[in-house]
Amino acid sequence: MIYLKTQEEIELLRENNLLVSATLAEVGKHVRPGVTTRELDAIAEDFIRSHGAVPGFLGYGGFPNTLCISVNEQVVHGIPSDYVLKEGDIVSVDCGTVMKGFYGDSAYTFAVGEIAPEVAQLLRVTKEALYKGVAQAKAENRIGDISAAVQEHAERYGYGVVRELVGHGLGRDMHEDPEVPNYGARGRGPLLKEGMVLCVEPMINLGTKHVVFENDGWTVRTRDRKPSAHFEFAIAIHKNGPDVLTDFDIIEKALKN
Repeated sequence: MIYLKTQEEIELLRENNLLVSATLAEVGKHVRPGVTTRELDAIAEDFIRSHGAVPGFLGYGGFPNTLCISVNEQVVHGIPSDYVLKEGDIVSVDCGTVMKGFYGDSAYTFAVGEIAPEVAQLLRVTKEALYKGVAQAKAENRIGDISAAVQEHAERYGYGVVRELVGHGLGRDMHEDPEVPNYGARGRGPLLKEGMVLCVEPMINLGTKHVVFENDGWTVRTRDRKPSAHFEFAIAIHKNGPDVLTDFDIIEKALKN
């Protein structure tokens, strides 16, 4: 069942997603060598609660923390721990909020200090793939138009596009219909309609597309243990194009200061 949102509901979703962006910006200020992923998680939980919201991931399906923090070859759903970030790591931070009955959900992959040029390119291309997918998110297009745009851009660089994990609808639940794969064919899949709210989230591997699910029941990593990048936007569909509810500018301005 795909739920179409009213403009009032979209504004509540925007409020949540802007708070997620601000939380990621706050976390990003603290991403540096010597910091543990558990410390980043505590910063996020305090920030979310101090702004009148509740962490969206904490307890969701039994997840034990506020953030999914995935380092290097971890693709998504990494559990915060005593792992100490070191120079050259990359760290995907996925964050959710619940406020006024609606969810926010977004992700950003941060560099820890100086990273290898080929890893920096992976981050750049994954973010570009996100923007290319989002550009296709307009009424009367189909999910496959988003999916194909992401896949084509990532595979142009020889990267692996993860198949097992996908984007999704967003609303009163964090994971609503429809699924939004990062691979597919143009003109296929559910029709995009005004009022749909989607999370588009490329998960792109430096090596092959193949992943492994770890024994903790959550963490997904690349099979070849090469790095993976992950960026995620929440967007509302309009006939004139996508209304992006997430704001990466907040994050990137914080990283420059």
